[in-house]
Amino acid sequence: MPFSSRHLLAFAVTVLMAVSVAEAQAQVPNNPYRPNYEWGNLPDDRVWGATSAMYPSPDGNLWVAERCGQNSCVGSDLDPVLLMDPDGNVLDSFGAGMISWPHGMFVESNGNVWITDAATSGAEEEGLGHTVLKFSPTGELLMTLGTPGEAGDPPTHLNRPNDVVVAPNGDIFVVDSHNPTSPNRIVKFDSEGNYITTIGETGYEPGQFLEPHAIAMDSQGRLFVGDRYNNRIQILDQDGEFIAAWTQFGRPSGIYIDEHDIMYVADSESGPAPNNYTGQRNAGWERGIRIGDARTGWVMHFIPETWNTPEMGVMNYSGPEGVAVDHEGNVYGAEVSQRRVVKFTRLHPMMVPVRPE
Repeated sequence: MPFSSRHLLAFAVTVLMAVSVAEAQAQVPNNPYRPNYEWGNLPDDRVWGATSAMYPSPDGNLWVAERCGQNSCVGSDLDPVLLMDPDGNVLDSFGAGMISWPHGMFVESNGNVWITDAATSGAEEEGLGHTVLKFSPTGELLMTLGTPGEAGDPPTHLNRPNDVVVAPNGDIFVVDSHNPTSPNRIVKFDSEGNYITTIGETGYEPGQFLEPHAIAMDSQGRLFVGDRYNNRIQILDQDGEFIAAWTQFGRPSGIYIDEHDIMYVADSESGPAPNNYTGQRNAGWERGIRIGDARTGWVMHFIPETWNTPEMGVMNYSGPEGVAVDHEGNVYGAEVSQRRVVKFTRLHPMMVPVRPE
């Protein structure tokens, strides 16, 4: 049937509406954040070490665990765990001589701080590593999961644990270990630290892992596991039943989910080209922080790194491995290779991530 003038008018209105929507979307930048590479005023001429553990405190400040000015705290007398305000000033610290290689962190609503000590060279000789440590906000050690200085299997041992999350009912989930070959598991404990079960094994299938590097929980109580060598996030229920696998957030090293189910995923290892050091680790993807909706999987914003060099043969990680968000919506990337924390300030209040309806 030939077009009438009414059809042509309707078509023209549709085109104009589409153009208007596209123009409106184009005015909202994909990266509405400004980086501050000088964040963090460490005392006594102290310098940043490798940093991957970071989490917001209930009082609006931020907990950071860094590796004592280097990539290990073995033999150091520095406190690796720092409480910092959003301007980067150190308010308190603890943990000297208690942690060899801080890797992951979780902070409860009551302020208790959980840190995974994934162990490093010399840690076992010092009786450190292979543990998850629960501290009070003032640094009192409240619980130890695993046997310090000894790698092994549950119920009494862990093997280089990467990260930890605590459910509202107090159940504890630990992703173990920092190695893609084995054991690749989630270890579940009750609120008293009693072993409940082990979830997962080495592999590529749903419910299997290759270096589960990060873990977070959304408002529904679902577990989001950064299955790093499989270049995906796996979503499980608390019994370990597989729900979904998402690849659109890149190669996950760190995951943080806020109270609105906005998810922040740090990708520290993807690369636009293969690399002799890393192998082909998610080649074709940019490194940075992806921000999206934990309910739908929709990615809304991307904070790219600014120094990526894609040449073959260059050992070229960006950090950030850890990611956190403060009460004002500013994003923090904890970087291992660059040995710093970068604060990404939100440019405008209206540019906060909003879940698509």
